[in-house]
Amino acid sequence: MRVQAWIDEQAESGDLAEPASCKMIRQLHLGFYEEAPDELLRVKGKTVEFLMQPGEWRTSPEHDVVVGRHVPPSSNVVAAFMQRFEQRYSFAHLGKGARILAIPAAHHRFNYVHPFPDGNGRVSRLMSHAMAHKAGIAAHGLWSVSRGLARGLESRGEYKQMMDLADTPCKGDLDGRGNLSQGALEEFTLWFLRICIDQVQFMTDMFDLTSLSDRYQRFVIRHESLKPESAKLLLEALMRGEFERGEAPRITGLPERTARRVLNDVVEQGLLASRTPKGPVSLRFPADVLDEIFPKLYPLS
Repeated sequence: MRVQAWIDEQAESGDLAEPASCKMIRQLHLGFYEEAPDELLRVKGKTVEFLMQPGEWRTSPEHDVVVGRHVPPSSNVVAAFMQRFEQRYSFAHLGKGARILAIPAAHHRFNYVHPFPDGNGRVSRLMSHAMAHKAGIAAHGLWSVSRGLARGLESRGEYKQMMDLADTPCKGDLDGRGNLSQGALEEFTLWFLRICIDQVQFMTDMFDLTSLSDRYQRFVIRHESLKPESAKLLLEALMRGEFERGEAPRITGLPERTARRVLNDVVEQGLLASRTPKGPVSLRFPADVLDEIFPKLYPLS
């Protein structure tokens, strides 16, 4: 959650690096294991045991592992594989549609290479989260790739099954140009995208944004501490994203002093806020009102 929040902050500020770059991937691994105790860094195999170095590729034979039926590339070629991975899945040369398709393809191929001794699954989910931001479909955390992969479409075991399917070797000249089956990767990609759509739809249903304006109006009516004109301010922020404080008289139709008092009441309730004391205000969702504003997401107790 901490590293995912950092990705969100980087995306918000416009400083998010290329998610498929070797530098970024190693940074994600390093960030995930930051300050981890030795017991979480200790990797135990059947015949070897060693301390993993966060952010470092597999580089020696003792780092070689078997993941289920999958035998990842040997440690001595991991660096070369990851250089090729960066070239193939960097967004700089991809259009918008290709960037979306690259997310599931990169997710599988990263795990196929298995560049770190441990933590690859977590890093791949963080990388996919960052790629969604770069592709313009992340919705600032309102839906989650990781949650969808964990739940699947019909069962929680789907993710491992589909990852295993995408490991299928090439079945002939018409099944891609590499060692792995292009058809199997296409099936995985379609499943992955259906997962994304399912999560977007799930969160859309939970937030029920189409009736949010009605819920705000009912909220104001139920709370006597708020003037009826408060609803106009909330709906303005809902429609526009934010508005200047000086617009309150126009929005509410009230005299300036009265409108300012109504705005202050809404701000004191935590329903509107700004980054600076005199800056434009936008919607906020304090914990004590969530069950009224989003009853499906936070059911009334």
